[in-house]
Amino acid sequence: MRYGKALRAEVRSPGTTPLIGVYDMYSASIATQHYDGLFVSGFGFAASHYGLPDIGFIAWPDMVGFVSRLRLAFPAQHLLVDIDDGYGDPEAACHVVQHLERIGASGVVLEDQKRPRRCGHADGKLVLPLEEYLEKLQLVLESRRDLVVVARTDATEEADVLRRAQALAETDADVVLVDGVRSVEWISRVRDVIGDKPLLFNQLAGGKSPRLSLSELTELGCQVAIYSTPCLFAAHSAIDTALSELKASDGRLPEFSVPGSIGVRASTELLEKNISRHHPLASQLVSG
Repeated sequence: MRYGKALRAEVRSPGTTPLIGVYDMYSASIATQHYDGLFVSGFGFAASHYGLPDIGFIAWPDMVGFVSRLRLAFPAQHLLVDIDDGYGDPEAACHVVQHLERIGASGVVLEDQKRPRRCGHADGKLVLPLEEYLEKLQLVLESRRDLVVVARTDATEEADVLRRAQALAETDADVVLVDGVRSVEWISRVRDVIGDKPLLFNQLAGGKSPRLSLSELTELGCQVAIYSTPCLFAAHSAIDTALSELKASDGRLPEFSVPGSIGVRASTELLEKNISRHHPLASQLVSG
């Protein structure tokens, strides 16, 4: 199963590849009914697994365990994993990357933040000295076999953003991400300095980056778009609404025949698709 090869080919194909952020197995089960690529968002995982904000609480064994369950249930999907700063020093980062590749991750995103880390669209981010990050990135690149590696900078000062983006593009990383980019103009400026290296754009509802369609991103030269939180935020809204309505109705469940309602049958049918015996023996997407 050459998951890295499959994702790398998809990134290099025409258009912008969307990867949908999922936060648990149920959200992934729904997302795979609509899209071929998943993104394991640090924001979503911290929220769902710990009930905490995305500021560095994730332990790498928890993330590896989640990705292992995802891959077993969804053997044909692209699977890009946010590993923050690699969860520590370069040796820890390489260890995590090797684990993720062995269990079938398609790729990882490695950032240049230093701790205490923050969400990429938050204020107050701090970054490692460029040389220190490049050393960690190089060790990660040497430790992977086929895995796609996205080199991410969280720099915010304009000159530093371009300096780091250019330096990341000169490495063997497969893709470059400047997180929290604030305008279309800045996407174009980053695109100019990274040459022909693929560019990833991260969209987060309420974040610092503009809301752009896949067609617009293709015109801007972005090969990949990750949508970190649509499932998480939709669940937040839907659960809040459902429980408010349940309280207002004195605990009476809504009429099941209402369009859009989900009951036990539809939920079970969705989840049964994840049982491994229902998967095809092989998929052209990941074979090779």
